[in-house]
Amino acid sequence: MKFSISLLAASLATADGSAWGNLRRHLSYEKVATYSPGSQVTDHCAIDRDQRALEIELARKTNESWQNAQQIYLQGGNSKSYALITLSEPLRSDVPKGTKVTGVNADGNEVSGKMYSATTSGTVNVKIQYATTDVQDSYVQCQVGALVGEDVNLSGCFAGGENSITIGSDVYTYTYEPETENKNGRTISGFSTQLEDKLKNGPGAPYADFEYFRKYYGTSDYADQWVNAAFEGGRTSFTNGNADFSQYSMEGREQIIKKGTAYMNVFMYVIREFEDALDDCKRGCINCNDDPVHAWDEGVCFYAGSLEGQDGTPSGYLLHQLADKRSENYRTGGPDGTDIDGQSKVNYDLMDKFSLGNYQLQAGNCPSARKTKEQIAQLMYIPMIQGSLRYAYKVDKLQGGEKEAAEGAAFAAAVLPRIHAASPEAATKIYNSLRVGATNTNAAEVKAAFESVYPQLGLTCADIGGLWNEAAKTYYPGMDPCVDASTNQVVTKTNSTLAIALGTSFGVLFAVALIAILYMRSREKQGSPVFKTEGEEANFN
Repeated sequence: MKFSISLLAASLATADGSAWGNLRRHLSYEKVATYSPGSQVTDHCAIDRDQRALEIELARKTNESWQNAQQIYLQGGNSKSYALITLSEPLRSDVPKGTKVTGVNADGNEVSGKMYSATTSGTVNVKIQYATTDVQDSYVQCQVGALVGEDVNLSGCFAGGENSITIGSDVYTYTYEPETENKNGRTISGFSTQLEDKLKNGPGAPYADFEYFRKYYGTSDYADQWVNAAFEGGRTSFTNGNADFSQYSMEGREQIIKKGTAYMNVFMYVIREFEDALDDCKRGCINCNDDPVHAWDEGVCFYAGSLEGQDGTPSGYLLHQLADKRSENYRTGGPDGTDIDGQSKVNYDLMDKFSLGNYQLQAGNCPSARKTKEQIAQLMYIPMIQGSLRYAYKVDKLQGGEKEAAEGAAFAAAVLPRIHAASPEAATKIYNSLRVGATNTNAAEVKAAFESVYPQLGLTCADIGGLWNEAAKTYYPGMDPCVDASTNQVVTKTNSTLAIALGTSFGVLFAVALIAILYMRSREKQGSPVFKTEGEEANFN
């Protein structure tokens, strides 16, 4: 990661020396794709394991596997695991959220957890959330939910049947079935269905990026509706951007679903976590921003996931992996955005800004953190634009079929609301070419429409790059990187200035030469030429 110490120093300009101790105290957690979180977020990062499990079931393309995939989408299996147990007697008193709970697994080894939520006395059915660790590879050992086959892990679950458990200091007898009553409180579906409360009605509402999507689609849970309609082979009922998935077989709908879950559900929830951090940020306070930092860390986790590892090089399933994949197609890899492989410039830039935002929050520099969040959101749209352009070209020029058309439709759906906010006309052109069931896809028109709004999106032509043909070592015809209007103006102005300067210089030189010639002719007429032959020089002497 190329994070600059000068940026860190600038971000802490409002803080006193105690901030450094605070920073050091929070730099002991495992990295998330090179980012150093200030809190434990291993359980949050694991949401990408749901995405992986979902994609595996989708790829089987059977009715049963698709039912499994939809249940994984709806119920999860890897994040925020909890047991739903039935006590043999009601709770004897109110129990606060987070109260420690201990029991044993099937082998008699201790299992720890905490009360999922505040629970009143007299309750019989209680939720106990499993304890998680700082180590990503072993963050939790009870993973059930809607998972199937080898993904199910019961080794760290509470023992089934009739057993005892300690809640606080009270011992209770309970019953439950581990295979069916271990559930999950964090799901990819929930990332969309919760937006109504968390963003539409959030304390800092309206939130700009969310409002682009809510207004365009006409609903807060647009992503959930999109994905479920694709699972069912139905159609959406949006204000704009509708799709009829009955026109696709499983081949096309698979692309719609797996890209929709990652690039629509997860995308907006990443931004939601950053907004949550900013809502809670206390300006100028050094030791009271742990909650905002935790929310910020969660946002980074949802962006990268757990499968990217600590250095960000393994293959993941969420937005970090998408940015790296698209940079290979557009030759925008490396810190300078000119490489064909390696980490994308988008991820280099985002990881810098994730770290900067973390430090700004810890320092209580809330206004600067908000600016950083806005820059992050701008960068996150880049792979969506690249994906839309790539599949528009594949369908238009490379005889792409249903799969490629569906991929184009999915990428477009993930960015159209932002384009529409900048230019409804541009969004309409893109939608007409890339919508589900489009009869004509015009890649050149799609490219021009996107390029027309780059300035409003805070992006440049270099940010997007051009669609690269590695086999031919050149850009695909018509898909070269564009040139920014501002760059053209600078070049034109520079060329004009240069032309004027050269013209003036040549004019002056011509005038001087003319004067010199006239002077020499005058001297010759007077019998005293400026230049003499050797004989003339001797006679003169």
